[in-house]
Amino acid sequence: MRRSILLLSASVVMLAGACTSASAGHAHASASPSLAPYTGPTVAGLLRVDQVGYLPGDVKQAYVMAPSAVASARFSVIDAKGKTVFSGTVGTTSLGSWNAAYPEVYPIAFTNVKTRGTYRVKVFNGVNAVSPTFVVADKATVYDKLVADGVTFYQTQRDGSTMVPGPLDRQPSHLNDAHATVYATPHFESGGSDTITDSTLRAIGGPVDVSGGWFDAGDYLKFTHTAAYGDALLFASQRALGSAAPSTLETEAHFGESWLAKMWNQQTKTLYVQVGIGEGDSSGSFYGDHDLWRLPQADDGDKAKTDKYAAAHRPAFEAAAPGAKISPNLAGRVSAAFALAAQVDATANPAQAATEYQAATSLYAMANTAKPPKKLVTALPWDYYPETTWHDDMEFGAAEIALASQKLGHDATPYLRDGARWAKDYIATDTGDTFNLYDTSALAHADLITAMRAAGSVGLAVTTDDLIQDLKRQVQVGAARAAADIFHAGAVYTDFDADSHTFGLLATESLYQTASGDKSFAGFATEQRDWVFGANAWGTSFMAGEGTTYPMCMQHQVSNIAGAPAVGAVVNGPNDPSNFEGGLGDYQDGMTKCPTSGDAYNVFSGHGSRYVDDVRSWQTSEPALDMTGTAILGAALQQVS
Repeated sequence: MRRSILLLSASVVMLAGACTSASAGHAHASASPSLAPYTGPTVAGLLRVDQVGYLPGDVKQAYVMAPSAVASARFSVIDAKGKTVFSGTVGTTSLGSWNAAYPEVYPIAFTNVKTRGTYRVKVFNGVNAVSPTFVVADKATVYDKLVADGVTFYQTQRDGSTMVPGPLDRQPSHLNDAHATVYATPHFESGGSDTITDSTLRAIGGPVDVSGGWFDAGDYLKFTHTAAYGDALLFASQRALGSAAPSTLETEAHFGESWLAKMWNQQTKTLYVQVGIGEGDSSGSFYGDHDLWRLPQADDGDKAKTDKYAAAHRPAFEAAAPGAKISPNLAGRVSAAFALAAQVDATANPAQAATEYQAATSLYAMANTAKPPKKLVTALPWDYYPETTWHDDMEFGAAEIALASQKLGHDATPYLRDGARWAKDYIATDTGDTFNLYDTSALAHADLITAMRAAGSVGLAVTTDDLIQDLKRQVQVGAARAAADIFHAGAVYTDFDADSHTFGLLATESLYQTASGDKSFAGFATEQRDWVFGANAWGTSFMAGEGTTYPMCMQHQVSNIAGAPAVGAVVNGPNDPSNFEGGLGDYQDGMTKCPTSGDAYNVFSGHGSRYVDDVRSWQTSEPALDMTGTAILGAALQQVS
């Protein structure tokens, strides 16, 4: 679990002030021009590049962070053999001040380096800096690993009896979830606290089988809300990549679906929303998951009375009473996941697709759209995932069921009408965000467009042009931010979920490009990939295992105890420093301290943002299913766009 808060033309040109010594076309060896030897003062600087790499046709840019102004800096691009293949002049006009330590940030443009290979950039004449290595490669090389590693993180998050041991040696865990007791929703302290005020939990049913599924984040809680989002994105990625998908992708998507099928009981019309509790009660008579730091396989054998609900016998909770209408955000996104599964399975396994379609339509029909709860049901407490919109989720469910209907030979018309109605409501009232866990409209719009075009639909509440324009609006929101930002970040990095929003912008650009044919935002998408993989003030990739510098001390129990990164995990990323008031706190019993002392990234705090790679820093370094799922989809769609 993590607590989360909402969030020109995008065509990129070569950065002003950066002249090159190579002509357009393929990069070539370039001797330094005849200049007098540089004899001025020299300062130590830092070079920020996309550590994952660039496509041959990308606008390629890097950034020099300097402690003082420089006027004559030059750069060379050096290949793996140490040969200079391109050289030029660093931009002479600073892009702006990042912080007091680095008041100058200068652009470097090396778009003409198009030959595939491994490179680094070196800066000299007034400022000395050398970049990490990076590649220039085709889409498959750049994006395949991101998708496959993202799926590896989902495997790491597996719960239950079916494990993929992997490098972190995962073991079967929480087998007692196969016969969980159902409890009434507890009461919580006011002010957004997750502390329970009841002296005990009140059993109302069970046993139910809620075993399996994925851990939500760095803890061991399981949420239908986030699992459905992640599973839908896995299936959407599989659908996009087809035969180019890694062999693990479809398998993992079906693993997640099998747990969602347990959480949705069609016979009793009951959707279970959560397994486990985060915190215990205010008197300390029972604990929650967040009070313990351990490997998950230890929980079933935990005999401590205070750990009953936290570990040994984890509670299950309902989204609504059996047979009662269900919060529409949940009904929409979970039905979308089932319908996407039906689309993927329609040809190769029609019987399975029929089962998935039935699950989707039966749950969709239970959505409480007439009188949604004042606080949408997401998690217990709601403050873990404070979603406030649902029209996007209902559009998402309707769009995916419409596409599944078309594949399976059912009438898609009712779902097309519904999807258009929810899309109209979304566009009218809910357009404050871009694609992420809290706003699924971009994928919903794109798939509704596909379904409408296949049906030749007219006379609906929206047109395909309406949906395309709203996709463009979402891309433009990020592009406007990027145009004003020193490192061209399109997300708000003074708030939660900057990394997830960045990958969401990558996904949305591709969805918009496919729907409209407009490629003018392709450069903006490149900037977002660059930022999230190292071309940022902190000089780090925010996805574990990608690039040369990435999160090494995440707030992730399995990773921390195993002493190895959870490859493929996407962390929250930079956040407002106010979230760190009072420091990082104490280490929990069982935590392994970070190998380096001190806050190594603090020197790069700036523009109201701070990033900390520390096991205690849930604010910036906790990974989660939804953030990694968005990365998988963003990479998959960019690969095929």
